[in-house]
Amino acid sequence: MQKSILITGCSSGIGLAAAHDLLARGYRVLAACRQEQDVARMEALGFTGILLDLDDAQSVDRAADRVLALTDHRLHALFNNGGFGLYGPLSTLSRQQLERQFATNFFGAHQLTMRLLPALQASGDGRIVNTSSVLGLISTPGRGAYAASKYALEAWSDALRLELRASGVRVSLIEPGPIRTRFTDNVTQGEADKPVRNPGIAARFSLPPEAVLPKLRHALESRRPRLRYPVTLVAHAMSMLKRLLPGWMLDRILCSR
Repeated sequence: MQKSILITGCSSGIGLAAAHDLLARGYRVLAACRQEQDVARMEALGFTGILLDLDDAQSVDRAADRVLALTDHRLHALFNNGGFGLYGPLSTLSRQQLERQFATNFFGAHQLTMRLLPALQASGDGRIVNTSSVLGLISTPGRGAYAASKYALEAWSDALRLELRASGVRVSLIEPGPIRTRFTDNVTQGEADKPVRNPGIAARFSLPPEAVLPKLRHALESRRPRLRYPVTLVAHAMSMLKRLLPGWMLDRILCSR
């Protein structure tokens, strides 16, 4: 029986690469995008397009209803990949900006997952894979809002994994470092005249979005998926340094340019 997977944030980057790879592996890919023209493009590429704006609770409910109808309430996997970045010193960001950051990166993922959880449980071996970030492990100046949303996603994923332990549904986190996508181009800057830029050294360790695919396949198909999958040398290094270094020393590294 063909397995169905819903992927959010499919218009480009990791989501688009994952959609192409999993379609080639025989999955029925439900590709969720925020813009109607992107949904149409997904349909033309052979995916089942889903219109989904994670920032809009009604849109999430409509998307969930469509997914449940299309899959007959039986979904193998959910890849919570959609999101955006809000950059800027915390003193420059409003409550409304922070609410939108969390609405898209965290609250929308929670709402969608809870709506689809019965269908994931019905599959007998459901998988939930959440795209976090190296900034779900460490936070840096100018990226506090985005990091906070990813820290929340990490804690939420840990709790969900434990709560679903006896259900057969597995929960994993993918933690990319610098990936060459349109993400940085689409970042919302708190101060337009003083944009937060990625350090030049990050480009030297950047990988294409396809670098995520082996980790995603393992999370979806292994009998024993891992709890966390760091991607890129930066993510592996920061995961290790956070465990080994005292806080003051890690602060010096993170504040250096």
